[in-house]
Amino acid sequence: MSDNSIKTELSRELNLFHLTMLGLGMMIGAGVFLGIGNSIHHAGPGGVILTFAFNGVLALCTAMSYAELSSAIPRAGGAFNFAKLAFGSHMSFLAGWMEWFASSVAGSMYAVTFSIYTMRYLDTLGFLPAGLADTLIKPVAVAIALLFLIINYRGASETGKVGAIMTLGQTLFLVLLAIIGIYVAIKEPHRLLNFQPFLPKGWGRLLMTMGFTYVAFEGFEVIAQAGDEAINPRKNLPKAMILSVSVAALTYIGVAFATIVSVQAGHEGIDIPWEWIGSFGEKGFGEAVSRLIPAGNILLTIAVIFASTSALNSTVFSATRASYALGRDELLPPVFAKISPKRKTPVGALTLTGVIIVFVASFLPTMDVASSASIMFLFLFFVVNLSVIIIRRKLGDEMKYGYIMPLFPLFPIIAIIMQAVLAIWLVEMSLVAWIIAPLWIISGSAIYFLYAKSHMKPSEVELEVIEEDHSETNGRYREQVMMAVANPENVPLLAEVTRSLVPDNEALVEFLHMVPVPGAVALSDAEKFLKSGKEAIDKAEELLSETYSTASTIRYCRNISRGIITTVKERHSKTLIMGWHGKPGNKQFSLGSTLDPVICGTPGNVIVVKGDVKPKKIKTVLVPLFGGLNDALAMKAAERLLPDEGGEITAFYSNRAKMRPGHIYNIMRNIVDNPDVIIHEMNTHHARMENLIVEEAKFHDLLVLGISEPRTSRLGFPSLSERIAARVPSPMLLVKTNSILRKLAKRLF
Repeated sequence: MSDNSIKTELSRELNLFHLTMLGLGMMIGAGVFLGIGNSIHHAGPGGVILTFAFNGVLALCTAMSYAELSSAIPRAGGAFNFAKLAFGSHMSFLAGWMEWFASSVAGSMYAVTFSIYTMRYLDTLGFLPAGLADTLIKPVAVAIALLFLIINYRGASETGKVGAIMTLGQTLFLVLLAIIGIYVAIKEPHRLLNFQPFLPKGWGRLLMTMGFTYVAFEGFEVIAQAGDEAINPRKNLPKAMILSVSVAALTYIGVAFATIVSVQAGHEGIDIPWEWIGSFGEKGFGEAVSRLIPAGNILLTIAVIFASTSALNSTVFSATRASYALGRDELLPPVFAKISPKRKTPVGALTLTGVIIVFVASFLPTMDVASSASIMFLFLFFVVNLSVIIIRRKLGDEMKYGYIMPLFPLFPIIAIIMQAVLAIWLVEMSLVAWIIAPLWIISGSAIYFLYAKSHMKPSEVELEVIEEDHSETNGRYREQVMMAVANPENVPLLAEVTRSLVPDNEALVEFLHMVPVPGAVALSDAEKFLKSGKEAIDKAEELLSETYSTASTIRYCRNISRGIITTVKERHSKTLIMGWHGKPGNKQFSLGSTLDPVICGTPGNVIVVKGDVKPKKIKTVLVPLFGGLNDALAMKAAERLLPDEGGEITAFYSNRAKMRPGHIYNIMRNIVDNPDVIIHEMNTHHARMENLIVEEAKFHDLLVLGISEPRTSRLGFPSLSERIAARVPSPMLLVKTNSILRKLAKRLF
């Protein structure tokens, strides 16, 4: 396709109200009406309240993950896009594949639910001949599914407006029901005795009821799917997600409370109200409401009709956008990415989604399959919570966030643990679901390897090797060092520091220059950005090629830090040496938009040079000790930068860290090999070590500072070493070492 081809894209028509109602429509669906009675049956009167309360908190944790990622990646696809960025194409395909199935089958369930309640209502009024209601359930389910497929074809604006009207209707009914329940409880306090005993079957049953009803909080996924059609998506998507979850949770709790207090003990032979309600299972909610308000059955039927149709509308929207995202990236055939030129809606994905919905609604039993959809939503949320941790840690400096969750990564970790537990406990509700879900995932993997992987849309690479002078290094060199060079004027300084820090002449020193290319420029057209990189590499080769074996690499990239980290990993370099200009220009970073992620993501040692460091001319070095993993590397670096005839190292530490003076000296002397180097100790009880170190650095030629991984800077709390590094203007070396413990932590988080 030529570059002059017309680009077809979705239109942006959904505002904050539409997005919030879209999410609520998928949350406050028929599932809550079926779930209340079953929850009361399995967990008791208090259990149903706690079920929705705990699920609300858990859903809010995941909603914050969705909100953060959607504000940074506001495109149709939701979990598919998040998993692609965090894990790659295979996991992203499975995420989209599972989401398409889960949303489609949920849509079938809502269509059948609408049909069942509508036919029963008409049968109650006497409009249908005897026995015809059951016969019409499947045809009416197909008809209502086709109607909402047509509505979704007409466009997101029509979808949002119709869905918003229906969602308002059902939500207002449920809120009214909750208010009536509270009023009745205040007027007749004895009804509160219905909550005794509060948890008659113990806390263990809560896990089962939470797993069964958790799908009632899945609506934030459909909001994420609307990224391409939302107005001001970076702000409206996260707001809509958190609003919809909060409103749904409060509504569910209020309705559950009203259900329990709606039945009086002693009336019509009812001894224990909660047992009586629970005995009806999924119909228990309707039986209770019919005793709470006049014409309860009719109002409930109308509410369920609103609920099932709004949920059907939302699931059709979500399933369509999930499959459209797969087709857009050519992971499924091109028909999935086809957009109607007139309506600007994904007509291909919508048609194929409709085939699944109609087929399941017509021929398959939906309860077990719906339970497998619940498991898949839990799997999806599990992947999304992992994705938000990985993306924030590795790519956060590149993202333009409209929302950043607090206390990161506490909430996604809580959600990951609880979602795994709930998925396991769902086996108590449906063993068939635990057969269907793995089969669908396995079939998705097969499709990926047989079709999607070979047809994957070739995207513009993030890194492109331009010049490379590199031979096989594994096993040939005792030490491999990467020296990142940018400005040719700073190369002599870095070369002298490298020569002092790497005394082993059998080491390999590889020079790396990353060429940052703006996003609007194709990597293939970025030759004009290359000149200074070649100059820097040539100068480094001239200065160090006689001392070490050398190699060089120049790469185009979109992001310098990611390019450096990737290259260090590919080359298995043990040490990275690079320069630093000083304070960051962006308050989001403690050290800089390049340095922060490099320190976090580089697997080996990192040594950063700041200022005019003059090896072998330095007489005094200040080394603050924090009792961490970097102290030994800092002391060794200080020794190697001193002249061969010796110098002075001052080890500065706090007595608050409970370090014994003599013990510290012995440790430092074991690290420093040169006997001509004098080691001084300086300790303080003062709580403000930062100010003391900044002042003391003025009386030394060099400060060597162990730097912690600057993750806390994203929460606005830079570490002590980060604050010192930003304040000291004199020459400085920042060092970070690695360890088995740190590597393990990176794998986990």
